[in-house]
Amino acid sequence: MEIYQNQYTTKNHLKELTIDFSPDVFFLFISPSFQNPKDFVKQLYQQHPDSLIIGCSTSGEIRGNEVLDGTVVLTAVKFDKTKLKLVHTDLDDHDMDSYKTGKTISETLVKEKLRHIFVLSDGLEVNGAELVSGLYDNLDKSVSITGGLAGDGADFKETFVVYNGEIASKKVVALGLYGDDLKIGFASKGGWDSFGLERLVTKSDKNILYELDRKPALELYKSYLGDKAKDLPGSGLLFPLSMRDKNQGTPVVRTILGINEENNSLTFAGNIPKGSYVRLMKANVDRLIDGAEQSATTCKKNNEGDAKLAFLISCVGRRLVLKQLVEEEVEAVNEQLGEDIYSTGFYSYGEIAPFDKFSPCELHNQTMTITTFAE
Repeated sequence: MEIYQNQYTTKNHLKELTIDFSPDVFFLFISPSFQNPKDFVKQLYQQHPDSLIIGCSTSGEIRGNEVLDGTVVLTAVKFDKTKLKLVHTDLDDHDMDSYKTGKTISETLVKEKLRHIFVLSDGLEVNGAELVSGLYDNLDKSVSITGGLAGDGADFKETFVVYNGEIASKKVVALGLYGDDLKIGFASKGGWDSFGLERLVTKSDKNILYELDRKPALELYKSYLGDKAKDLPGSGLLFPLSMRDKNQGTPVVRTILGINEENNSLTFAGNIPKGSYVRLMKANVDRLIDGAEQSATTCKKNNEGDAKLAFLISCVGRRLVLKQLVEEEVEAVNEQLGEDIYSTGFYSYGEIAPFDKFSPCELHNQTMTITTFAE
Protein backbone atom coordinates (compact mmCIF):
# COMPACT_ATOMS: atom_id res chain seq x y z
CA MET A 1 0.00 0.00 0.00
CA GLU A 2 1.39 3.40 -1.01
CA ILE A 3 0.10 6.58 0.63
CA TYR A 4 0.57 10.29 0.01
CA GLN A 5 -0.88 12.99 2.27
CA ASN A 6 -1.06 16.77 2.17
CA GLN A 7 -3.20 19.70 3.25
CA TYR A 8 -4.28 22.73 1.24
CA THR A 9 -5.57 26.18 2.08
CA THR A 10 -6.90 28.91 -0.16
CA LYS A 11 -3.31 30.18 -0.34
CA ASN A 12 -1.54 27.09 -1.66
CA HIS A 13 -2.73 25.73 -4.93
CA LEU A 14 -3.39 22.18 -6.08
CA LYS A 15 -0.65 22.54 -8.72
CA GLU A 16 1.79 21.79 -5.88
CA LEU A 17 0.50 18.21 -5.80
CA THR A 18 3.27 15.79 -6.76
CA ILE A 19 2.77 12.07 -6.28
CA ASP A 20 5.27 9.44 -7.40
CA PHE A 21 2.62 6.75 -7.88
CA SER A 22 -0.76 6.48 -9.60
CA PRO A 23 -3.42 6.60 -6.85
CA ASP A 24 -6.39 4.26 -6.85
CA VAL A 25 -8.36 6.71 -4.71
CA PHE A 26 -8.21 10.16 -3.15
CA PHE A 27 -9.89 10.80 0.20
CA LEU A 28 -10.79 14.47 0.69
CA PHE A 29 -12.01 16.12 3.89
CA ILE A 30 -12.99 19.71 3.14
CA SER A 31 -13.76 22.60 5.45
CA PRO A 32 -17.03 24.39 4.58
CA SER A 33 -15.02 27.65 4.78
CA PHE A 34 -12.54 26.51 2.12
CA GLN A 35 -12.94 28.83 -0.87
CA ASN A 36 -14.17 27.31 -4.13
CA PRO A 37 -14.11 23.62 -3.15
CA LYS A 38 -15.83 22.70 -6.41
CA ASP A 39 -12.95 24.15 -8.39
CA PHE A 40 -10.46 22.26 -6.26
CA VAL A 41 -12.25 18.94 -6.75
CA LYS A 42 -12.78 19.50 -10.46
CA GLN A 43 -9.11 20.31 -10.97
CA LEU A 44 -8.00 17.24 -9.01
CA TYR A 45 -10.28 15.03 -11.10
CA GLN A 46 -8.94 16.54 -14.33
CA GLN A 47 -5.37 15.86 -13.19
CA HIS A 48 -6.14 12.28 -12.14
CA PRO A 49 -9.09 11.07 -14.27
CA ASP A 50 -8.29 7.40 -13.60
CA SER A 51 -8.40 7.80 -9.80
CA LEU A 52 -11.53 7.64 -7.65
CA ILE A 53 -12.33 10.58 -5.36
CA ILE A 54 -14.46 10.35 -2.22
CA GLY A 55 -14.91 12.90 0.55
CA CYS A 56 -17.17 15.29 2.44
CA SER A 57 -17.50 18.58 4.27
CA THR A 58 -16.38 18.70 7.88
CA SER A 59 -16.57 20.29 11.29
CA GLY A 60 -12.77 20.11 11.39
CA GLU A 61 -10.20 18.20 9.35
CA ILE A 62 -7.77 15.67 10.85
CA ARG A 63 -4.27 15.03 9.56
CA GLY A 64 -1.87 13.16 11.81
CA ASN A 65 -2.03 14.81 15.23
CA GLU A 66 -3.45 18.06 13.86
CA VAL A 67 -7.06 19.28 13.89
CA LEU A 68 -7.46 21.88 11.18
CA ASP A 69 -10.01 24.42 9.90
CA GLY A 70 -10.32 26.06 6.51
CA THR A 71 -8.35 23.37 4.71
CA VAL A 72 -8.64 20.41 2.41
CA VAL A 73 -6.87 17.36 3.80
CA LEU A 74 -5.99 15.04 0.93
CA THR A 75 -4.89 11.42 1.23
CA ALA A 76 -3.99 9.46 -1.90
CA VAL A 77 -3.82 5.66 -1.71
CA LYS A 78 -2.65 2.92 -4.05
CA PHE A 79 -3.53 -0.56 -2.82
CA ASP A 80 -1.34 -3.57 -3.62
CA LYS A 81 -4.15 -6.02 -4.38
CA THR A 82 -7.43 -4.60 -3.08
CA LYS A 83 -9.95 -3.59 -5.76
CA LEU A 84 -12.30 -0.61 -5.42
CA LYS A 85 -15.71 0.50 -6.63
CA LEU A 86 -17.25 3.92 -5.98
CA VAL A 87 -21.02 4.51 -6.04
CA HIS A 88 -23.21 7.47 -5.16
CA THR A 89 -26.93 8.08 -4.96
CA ASP A 90 -29.24 11.02 -4.43
CA LEU A 91 -31.59 11.01 -1.44
CA ASP A 92 -34.19 12.75 -3.61
CA ASP A 93 -34.18 9.75 -5.95
CA HIS A 94 -35.50 7.65 -3.07
CA ASP A 95 -38.06 10.19 -1.80
CA MET A 96 -35.63 11.10 1.00
CA ASP A 97 -36.00 7.54 2.34
CA SER A 98 -32.63 6.81 3.95
CA TYR A 99 -33.35 3.08 4.26
CA LYS A 100 -33.97 2.74 0.51
CA THR A 101 -30.86 4.82 -0.16
CA GLY A 102 -28.69 2.50 1.91
CA LYS A 103 -30.19 -0.61 0.37
CA THR A 104 -29.57 0.70 -3.15
CA ILE A 105 -25.92 1.36 -2.31
CA SER A 106 -25.23 -2.09 -0.87
CA GLU A 107 -27.05 -3.84 -3.72
CA THR A 108 -24.89 -1.92 -6.21
CA LEU A 109 -21.67 -2.80 -4.40
CA VAL A 110 -22.35 -6.48 -3.66
CA LYS A 111 -20.20 -8.82 -5.67
CA GLU A 112 -17.64 -11.52 -4.98
CA LYS A 113 -15.02 -10.76 -2.30
CA LEU A 114 -16.62 -7.54 -1.01
CA ARG A 115 -14.89 -6.99 2.34
CA HIS A 116 -15.79 -3.49 3.44
CA ILE A 117 -17.98 -0.47 2.64
CA PHE A 118 -16.72 3.00 3.58
CA VAL A 119 -19.66 5.40 3.41
CA LEU A 120 -19.95 9.19 3.66
CA SER A 121 -23.32 10.93 3.71
CA ASP A 122 -24.92 14.35 3.73
CA GLY A 123 -25.11 15.16 7.45
CA LEU A 124 -28.41 17.05 7.66
CA GLU A 125 -30.89 15.45 5.25
CA VAL A 126 -30.24 11.80 6.13
CA ASN A 127 -31.53 9.54 8.88
CA GLY A 128 -28.26 7.81 9.68
CA ALA A 129 -29.80 4.88 11.53
CA GLU A 130 -32.11 4.11 8.61
CA LEU A 131 -29.19 4.45 6.19
CA VAL A 132 -27.22 1.84 8.14
CA SER A 133 -30.23 -0.51 8.27
CA GLY A 134 -30.61 -0.24 4.51
CA LEU A 135 -26.93 -0.86 3.91
CA TYR A 136 -27.09 -4.04 5.97
CA ASP A 137 -30.33 -5.36 4.48
CA ASN A 138 -29.45 -8.64 2.70
CA LEU A 139 -25.72 -7.89 3.06
CA ASP A 140 -23.50 -10.75 4.16
CA LYS A 141 -22.56 -10.11 7.79
CA SER A 142 -18.89 -10.78 7.00
CA VAL A 143 -18.87 -7.42 5.20
CA SER A 144 -18.05 -4.54 7.57
CA ILE A 145 -19.31 -0.96 7.22
CA THR A 146 -17.81 2.24 8.61
CA GLY A 147 -17.98 5.93 7.77
CA GLY A 148 -19.69 9.10 8.88
CA LEU A 149 -22.06 12.00 8.26
CA ALA A 150 -20.65 15.18 6.76
CA GLY A 151 -20.28 18.24 8.98
CA ASP A 152 -20.75 21.98 8.63
CA GLY A 153 -18.79 23.35 11.56
CA ALA A 154 -21.41 23.92 14.24
CA ASP A 155 -23.72 25.80 11.86
CA PHE A 156 -26.13 23.02 10.74
CA LYS A 157 -26.91 24.82 7.47
CA GLU A 158 -25.54 22.74 4.60
CA THR A 159 -23.24 19.75 4.19
CA PHE A 160 -21.92 18.03 1.08
CA VAL A 161 -20.18 14.91 -0.18
CA VAL A 162 -17.55 14.50 -2.90
CA TYR A 163 -17.66 11.83 -5.59
CA ASN A 164 -15.07 11.93 -8.35
CA GLY A 165 -15.23 15.45 -9.86
CA GLU A 166 -18.50 16.53 -8.22
CA ILE A 167 -19.67 18.09 -4.96
CA ALA A 168 -23.33 17.90 -3.91
CA SER A 169 -25.70 17.96 -0.96
CA LYS A 170 -28.45 15.38 -0.31
CA LYS A 171 -26.10 12.67 -1.53
CA VAL A 172 -24.53 9.51 -0.15
CA VAL A 173 -21.25 8.18 -1.54
CA ALA A 174 -19.72 4.79 -0.74
CA LEU A 175 -16.50 2.98 -1.55
CA GLY A 176 -16.55 -0.80 -1.83
CA LEU A 177 -13.26 -2.58 -1.08
CA TYR A 178 -12.73 -6.10 -2.43
CA GLY A 179 -10.20 -8.88 -1.89
CA ASP A 180 -8.88 -11.41 0.60
CA ASP A 181 -5.71 -9.41 1.29
CA LEU A 182 -7.48 -6.46 2.90
CA LYS A 183 -7.29 -6.38 6.70
CA ILE A 184 -9.69 -4.06 8.51
CA GLY A 185 -9.82 -2.81 12.07
CA PHE A 186 -12.59 -0.70 13.57
CA ALA A 187 -13.98 0.51 16.87
CA SER A 188 -16.20 3.24 18.31
CA LYS A 189 -16.07 4.58 21.88
CA GLY A 190 -17.50 7.62 23.61
CA GLY A 191 -16.68 8.64 27.17
CA TRP A 192 -19.78 10.68 28.02
CA ASP A 193 -21.53 10.41 31.40
CA SER A 194 -25.28 9.95 31.83
CA PHE A 195 -27.13 11.93 34.49
CA GLY A 196 -30.65 12.70 35.64
CA LEU A 197 -33.76 10.55 35.33
CA GLU A 198 -34.22 7.89 32.68
CA ARG A 199 -37.29 8.76 30.65
CA LEU A 200 -39.58 6.70 28.44
CA VAL A 201 -40.09 7.70 24.80
CA THR A 202 -43.89 7.89 24.54
CA LYS A 203 -44.21 9.45 21.07
CA SER A 204 -41.77 9.49 18.16
CA ASP A 205 -41.56 8.99 14.42
CA LYS A 206 -38.22 7.49 13.38
CA ASN A 207 -35.68 10.22 14.22
CA ILE A 208 -38.22 12.82 15.39
CA LEU A 209 -38.92 12.82 19.13
CA TYR A 210 -42.24 14.31 20.27
CA GLU A 211 -42.83 13.14 23.84
CA LEU A 212 -40.92 11.86 26.85
CA ASP A 213 -43.03 10.47 29.72
CA ARG A 214 -45.99 11.97 27.80
CA LYS A 215 -44.52 15.47 28.08
CA PRO A 216 -43.42 17.62 25.09
CA ALA A 217 -39.84 16.61 24.34
CA LEU A 218 -38.48 20.03 23.38
CA GLU A 219 -40.03 21.72 26.41
CA LEU A 220 -38.54 19.10 28.74
CA TYR A 221 -35.15 19.27 27.07
CA LYS A 222 -35.05 23.06 27.32
CA SER A 223 -35.72 22.81 31.04
CA TYR A 224 -32.46 20.87 31.40
CA LEU A 225 -30.43 23.28 29.27
CA GLY A 226 -31.49 26.46 31.07
CA ASP A 227 -29.78 29.51 29.53
CA LYS A 228 -28.17 27.34 26.83
CA ALA A 229 -31.63 26.58 25.38
CA LYS A 230 -31.56 29.83 23.41
CA ASP A 231 -28.61 28.48 21.40
CA LEU A 232 -30.36 25.32 20.17
CA PRO A 233 -29.77 23.24 18.11
CA GLY A 234 -26.04 23.98 18.41
CA SER A 235 -25.99 23.81 22.22
CA GLY A 236 -27.62 20.38 22.00
CA LEU A 237 -24.22 19.02 20.94
CA LEU A 238 -23.09 19.52 24.54
CA PHE A 239 -26.00 17.50 25.96
CA PRO A 240 -26.77 14.42 23.83
CA LEU A 241 -29.09 11.60 24.85
CA SER A 242 -28.10 8.08 25.79
CA MET A 243 -30.70 5.70 24.36
CA ARG A 244 -31.35 2.04 25.12
CA ASP A 245 -34.17 -0.12 23.85
CA LYS A 246 -36.60 -1.99 26.05
CA ASN A 247 -34.58 -5.19 25.58
CA GLN A 248 -31.68 -3.70 27.55
CA GLY A 249 -29.39 -3.47 24.53
CA THR A 250 -26.10 -1.57 24.53
CA PRO A 251 -26.94 2.15 24.76
CA VAL A 252 -26.19 4.38 21.79
CA VAL A 253 -25.85 8.15 21.80
CA ARG A 254 -28.12 10.46 19.83
CA THR A 255 -27.37 14.11 19.04
CA ILE A 256 -29.87 16.79 18.06
CA LEU A 257 -29.79 18.07 14.47
CA GLY A 258 -32.81 20.37 14.67
CA ILE A 259 -35.80 21.56 16.68
CA ASN A 260 -39.41 22.44 15.84
CA GLU A 261 -40.96 25.05 18.12
CA GLU A 262 -44.44 24.56 16.67
CA ASN A 263 -44.85 20.91 17.67
CA ASN A 264 -42.24 20.87 20.47
CA SER A 265 -40.18 18.18 18.76
CA LEU A 266 -36.49 17.33 18.45
CA THR A 267 -34.90 15.88 15.31
CA PHE A 268 -31.92 13.55 15.80
CA ALA A 269 -29.30 12.06 13.51
CA GLY A 270 -30.76 8.59 14.13
CA ASN A 271 -33.95 6.92 15.27
CA ILE A 272 -35.43 7.32 18.76
CA PRO A 273 -37.99 4.47 18.81
CA LYS A 274 -41.15 4.66 20.88
CA GLY A 275 -40.73 2.47 23.96
CA SER A 276 -37.01 3.11 24.27
CA TYR A 277 -35.46 4.85 27.26
CA VAL A 278 -33.25 7.95 27.22
CA ARG A 279 -31.08 9.86 29.67
CA LEU A 280 -29.32 13.17 29.28
CA MET A 281 -25.52 13.10 28.98
CA LYS A 282 -22.72 15.52 29.78
CA ALA A 283 -19.02 15.52 29.04
CA ASN A 284 -15.91 15.09 31.12
CA VAL A 285 -12.77 16.09 29.22
CA ASP A 286 -10.59 13.34 30.65
CA ARG A 287 -13.23 10.71 29.97
CA LEU A 288 -13.57 11.83 26.33
CA ILE A 289 -9.83 11.53 25.75
CA ASP A 290 -9.79 8.15 27.51
CA GLY A 291 -12.68 7.03 25.29
CA ALA A 292 -10.72 7.96 22.16
CA GLU A 293 -7.71 6.01 23.45
CA GLN A 294 -9.90 2.96 24.18
CA SER A 295 -11.30 3.12 20.67
CA ALA A 296 -7.77 3.00 19.24
CA THR A 297 -6.77 0.12 21.51
CA THR A 298 -9.81 -1.90 20.46
CA CYS A 299 -9.28 -1.08 16.81
CA LYS A 300 -5.65 -2.18 16.93
CA LYS A 301 -6.62 -5.51 18.49
CA ASN A 302 -9.22 -6.12 15.79
CA ASN A 303 -6.89 -5.50 12.85
CA GLU A 304 -5.21 -8.70 11.76
CA GLY A 305 -2.29 -6.90 10.06
CA ASP A 306 -0.03 -3.90 10.60
CA ALA A 307 -2.30 -1.03 9.62
CA LYS A 308 -0.92 1.60 7.27
CA LEU A 309 -3.96 3.89 7.03
CA ALA A 310 -6.43 5.08 9.67
CA PHE A 311 -9.62 7.12 9.39
CA LEU A 312 -10.59 9.01 12.53
CA ILE A 313 -14.19 10.26 12.58
CA SER A 314 -15.10 12.09 15.76
CA CYS A 315 -18.26 14.01 16.60
CA VAL A 316 -18.38 17.80 16.44
CA GLY A 317 -19.86 17.75 19.96
CA ARG A 318 -16.63 16.30 21.29
CA ARG A 319 -14.70 19.11 19.65
CA LEU A 320 -16.93 21.76 21.21
CA VAL A 321 -16.34 20.25 24.64
CA LEU A 322 -12.60 19.66 24.27
CA LYS A 323 -11.97 23.10 22.72
CA GLN A 324 -8.21 23.82 22.77
CA LEU A 325 -7.58 20.27 24.04
CA VAL A 326 -9.14 18.68 20.94
CA GLU A 327 -5.79 17.55 19.53
CA GLU A 328 -5.19 15.54 22.68
CA GLU A 329 -7.82 12.99 21.69
CA VAL A 330 -6.27 12.67 18.23
CA GLU A 331 -2.80 12.31 19.75
CA ALA A 332 -4.10 9.65 22.16
CA VAL A 333 -5.42 7.66 19.19
CA ASN A 334 -2.26 7.95 17.11
CA GLU A 335 -0.07 7.02 20.07
CA GLN A 336 -1.93 3.72 20.34
CA LEU A 337 -2.00 3.07 16.58
CA GLY A 338 1.76 3.63 16.21
CA GLU A 339 4.19 5.88 14.36
CA ASP A 340 4.11 4.07 11.00
CA ILE A 341 0.48 4.84 10.20
CA TYR A 342 -1.03 7.65 8.12
CA SER A 343 -4.09 9.03 9.87
CA THR A 344 -6.76 11.33 8.49
CA GLY A 345 -10.44 12.03 9.06
CA PHE A 346 -12.86 14.70 10.20
CA TYR A 347 -15.24 15.95 12.86
CA SER A 348 -18.73 14.85 11.90
CA TYR A 349 -22.46 15.00 12.51
CA GLY A 350 -22.56 11.23 13.08
CA GLU A 351 -20.30 8.19 13.02
CA ILE A 352 -20.99 4.81 11.43
CA ALA A 353 -19.30 1.66 12.77
CA PRO A 354 -19.75 -1.34 15.04
CA PHE A 355 -18.69 -0.78 18.65
CA ASP A 356 -16.14 -3.55 18.09
CA LYS A 357 -15.50 -6.70 16.04
CA PHE A 358 -18.43 -8.62 17.54
CA SER A 359 -21.11 -5.90 17.44
CA PRO A 360 -23.53 -4.93 14.66
CA CYS A 361 -22.93 -1.71 12.77
CA GLU A 362 -24.67 1.31 14.31
CA LEU A 363 -25.07 5.02 13.82
CA HIS A 364 -23.29 6.74 16.70
CA ASN A 365 -23.05 10.27 17.94
CA GLN A 366 -20.40 11.75 20.21
CA THR A 367 -17.90 8.92 19.64
CA MET A 368 -14.39 8.60 18.30
CA THR A 369 -14.80 6.05 15.51
CA ILE A 370 -11.70 4.56 13.90
CA THR A 371 -11.21 2.45 10.77
CA THR A 372 -7.80 1.02 9.83
CA PHE A 373 -6.66 -0.67 6.62
CA ALA A 374 -3.77 -3.05 6.03
CA GLU A 375 -2.91 -5.49 3.26
